[in-house]
Amino acid sequence: MPVFSEVPLSSGWCCINDGPVPLRCWWSPAEAESLETNALRERAVLVLPEVFGVNAWVRSVVDRFAAAGVSALAMPLFARTAPELDLSYGEMQLVEGRGHKSATTAAGLLADGAAAISWMRRQLNDPQAQITVVGFCFGGHAALLMATLPEVDRTFDFYGAGVVQGRPGGGAPTLDGLPQVKGELTCLFGLADPLIPKADRDAIETALKQADPTGQRFRCVSFPGADHGFMCEARAAYQPEAAAHGWRLLLEAFSR
Repeated sequence: MPVFSEVPLSSGWCCINDGPVPLRCWWSPAEAESLETNALRERAVLVLPEVFGVNAWVRSVVDRFAAAGVSALAMPLFARTAPELDLSYGEMQLVEGRGHKSATTAAGLLADGAAAISWMRRQLNDPQAQITVVGFCFGGHAALLMATLPEVDRTFDFYGAGVVQGRPGGGAPTLDGLPQVKGELTCLFGLADPLIPKADRDAIETALKQADPTGQRFRCVSFPGADHGFMCEARAAYQPEAAAHGWRLLLEAFSR
């Protein structure tokens, strides 16, 4: 069992009790020597994991944001069924993770996201701190869902599949919520991703253009030859060039 701390002084596990269920999260406060401006102190990133849980790779993403000067928190998506899920990238682990995914609901994910954001803002001592949500795989789908929260300023949805077909727990497709998104939104996917076929990519791009004809807030970024999971060094689908591009887009967003 990990040791929980309400507010870790450095990267570590913490337990957030602001919402309907406890959230076992990984928190990395910004490294002071990496801060270029005080403005970065007023920003935080909520990282939403794949179906494999808050595993070593997801924790490394959080720590990488902190090293760049932006505090970050990884939140579990399966807090109700597997609050300590930490899986590697095998086929059996994928089956296990997808089982927990099927038990999630949009209402539960939104409530947990709002609780995590409230907690981060308290740590920054800034109730108006700018919040960016970054999600991968099912976390990408959940990121698009959480983009509708009024507290979210910017969202990066990395290869979030299924947003055209439905939403966690059932109901209208998550993509239908675009009119409620008030911040910036970037959807990123590989053109060789079988989980997001061309028909889905076209539907996403069309919906983004309809919701934001100027293209100033909503955009799609595609990566030729990239498969599902291209950002993750621990997966066979990792593509260094696409991953480097994805990281540039993330870090450039904080320099604006």
